[in-house]
Amino acid sequence: MPKIRTHKGTKKRFRVTATGKVMRRKAFRSHLLEHKSSKRKRQYRTQHGASRADARTVIRLAPYL
Repeated sequence: MPKIRTHKGTKKRFRVTATGKVMRRKAFRSHLLEHKSSKRKRQYRTQHGASRADARTVIRLAPYL
């Protein structure tokens, strides 16, 4: 059986913890940051767990993460 190719976009956007949780970045942190408050920008820094439905998709797209 051949290996499954990793989806490179998924590889760049998600990571899997040692316990198997899929972690993602928060949206809205890339541009137009001048008018956003410091508090709001600080909260965008943190990593969050992906939803269970999305996590399943991520693991299918990138099985070797």
